[in-house]
Amino acid sequence: MQQLKLLYAQWKGQTPCDVQKLPIAGSNRAYYRLVGNDGNTVVGVVGTSREENHAFIYLARHFSSLHLPTPQILAVSTDEMRYLQTDLGSVSLFDALRKGRESGGHYSETEQQLLLRTICELPCFQFEGARGLDFCQCYPQPAFDTACVSFDLNYFKYCFLKATNIDFNEVRLEADFRLLSQDLTSTTYDGFMYRDFQARNVMLQNGTVPYFIDFQGGRRGPFYYDLASFLWQASAKYPSQLRTKLINAYYDAAMPYTNLPQRDEFDHRLQLFVFFRTLQVLGAYGFRGYFERKQHFLDSIPAAIDNLQEMLQQGVASSYSYLERILTKLVSAHNTLPSPQPKDLGNSGQLVVRVFSFSYKKGIPSDESCNGGGYVFDCRSTHNPGRYEPYKKLTGLDEPVIRFLEDDGEILTFLDSVYKLADTHIARYLERGFTSLMFSFGCTGGQHRSVYSAQHLAEHIHDKFGIEVRIIHREQGIKQVLQATTVYG
Repeated sequence: MQQLKLLYAQWKGQTPCDVQKLPIAGSNRAYYRLVGNDGNTVVGVVGTSREENHAFIYLARHFSSLHLPTPQILAVSTDEMRYLQTDLGSVSLFDALRKGRESGGHYSETEQQLLLRTICELPCFQFEGARGLDFCQCYPQPAFDTACVSFDLNYFKYCFLKATNIDFNEVRLEADFRLLSQDLTSTTYDGFMYRDFQARNVMLQNGTVPYFIDFQGGRRGPFYYDLASFLWQASAKYPSQLRTKLINAYYDAAMPYTNLPQRDEFDHRLQLFVFFRTLQVLGAYGFRGYFERKQHFLDSIPAAIDNLQEMLQQGVASSYSYLERILTKLVSAHNTLPSPQPKDLGNSGQLVVRVFSFSYKKGIPSDESCNGGGYVFDCRSTHNPGRYEPYKKLTGLDEPVIRFLEDDGEILTFLDSVYKLADTHIARYLERGFTSLMFSFGCTGGQHRSVYSAQHLAEHIHDKFGIEVRIIHREQGIKQVLQATTVYG
């Protein structure tokens, strides 16, 4: 936070008079609205991945140079971990469509016009935006290929399908995955694939003008993917007649930019990408819902299953007979999918996480479980409150030290990366039935930064996963057990 204020001061020549943290959806980035003395606002972003930030900054500058409707980059920190961009307001297309969505898909004429304006803007963004774009700057890779498809299909398999306890032959399933991957990548595309084109990522200026955000995962790829992402978003509940209207509008708007296939072929290819995108979405819902226990994603699963059922009935998966059979079983059983709600406690063999703080002067904590699993993080790169007299007799559990570290902000950026790594690792350990994992944080004296980091990671893990977490502040002689509230398996 403090470093974001400093970046603002360097850009504006004065510190902001107010900073408001903005809600976070599925992203690990933190967003803030910074208000100047003149009342004008900008949005500050604190990221957890330099490569991802770099991709967004490059793409935003490229799109702005082409006068496309995206935020402009105003200032960037030297390490690219923080940046300022123009404030596009607080109303997204998702917000503007709330009434139609909540009515079960009865969209008013005004809402339909917003959708039409947005879908007609997309081809310009995809094709004009690709002009002169250096795709090597994209993150995590420059183009949609078989590796992308394989990653998303396995995401579905491991994070959703396996969580349902439906039996399947992995070799036969992988064979169909390879066939689907070949079909999806059989044509080369030169446009920019947004990859996460959805109503939440479209901001409306003056209530009507669409601006595109959160395109940092984009790359060279098929335009079908974005159309499928947008029109088959599970929670949108677009009726088939409206979908057809929007597809027609997109087709007409795209024709000046590229040689589109005949309409029958276009519709066939689109349905194939809708099928693929649905599997990818279910994988995301499984990870965010079953493993991260986020209710919004759990609530979205039934609508995605309905989309899948519709596609199976249309025969979209008929070329992949074993996959089609497994998905048919999945749809039939979706009302009995395992719930991430807490189960009865007392089962043995559950994952226990131990989190240590320590001083490097006294060595890294030993692994009592003998499995050798876990991480050791060095906190000494962050600002040390122990250098200042008021904090020398306090620890990272004391409020003055907590305020010092959080106002400085370095420790928060450091922990954001740790949280991301820990969350992914724990989710996989839970899935695979492992029982022990260890995190250790070291600093000079094992008193301030390491204690703060260990305590906050432990509480983060316990809050998110509900598993038992044992905290050991070794140099302070403090031990604490956060009891499990959830049993997995």
